[in-house]
Amino acid sequence: MTERGGPPAEPAAIEIRGVSKQYRTRTGDVLAVADLTFKVQEREFLALLGSSGCGKSTVLKMIVGLLPPSAGQIRVQEHPVSAPLANVGMVFQSPVLLRWRTVLGNVLFPAEALGRGTAPYRDRARALLRLVGLDGFEAKYPYELSGGMAQRASLCRALLLDPDLLLMDEPFGALDALTREEMNLELLRIWEERRKTILFVTHSISEAVFLADRVLVMTPRPGRVALDLPIGFPRPRLSALRADARFGELVLRLQRAIGLAR
Repeated sequence: MTERGGPPAEPAAIEIRGVSKQYRTRTGDVLAVADLTFKVQEREFLALLGSSGCGKSTVLKMIVGLLPPSAGQIRVQEHPVSAPLANVGMVFQSPVLLRWRTVLGNVLFPAEALGRGTAPYRDRARALLRLVGLDGFEAKYPYELSGGMAQRASLCRALLLDPDLLLMDEPFGALDALTREEMNLELLRIWEERRKTILFVTHSISEAVFLADRVLVMTPRPGRVALDLPIGFPRPRLSALRADARFGELVLRLQRAIGLAR
């Protein structure tokens, strides 16, 4: 039943309930994440923010099924996660392109790895490369690309199989400031066209505010939710948004939540 006869709530794309993760190490157990609970709605852009070591990357690995939680439950599209998921795209801080494959070959790799063959995906791969401005670079090798171009190719690879979810682990952290700003705008443009559900891990407070619908701040290890902050800016968003007074207020509030300001 729904309250006051309203419409039923839309199922969450990701639901994390009371999740903890403990690692066994040579010198003793380490609790990385403790009693973590939050949801990501369908087509939502959620940023996960926190200091190094707070468990952000661990959370992504558990969502995609690469790590089992020590306690609690993770559900993706209402199904418990018990094994690696095929309907999730991953983008890492490093593009992780195979140096012996061309750009097109790298983008097609997920289809090949899953035994689906590359022929049915070639047109889509080329269309994605056009979408990110890499048409004409299909036959190039990773060493012939700039950092931003390599990360664009990595994004195309993650989108090849048209995943429902896109998990991004500090994807622009290694880029220079200008390229990072360019990639922020590129990601927003693609998200507005494709409307995937995105969980975006970052250390950059201003990047989180600029990109996301909502920002979750995690505490230092063991990671818990310290703040769940709706952003509320309309879309599409332009670079001039960073000069808005409310943008600065949100950045300051997040800095305080992390402990960088009083």
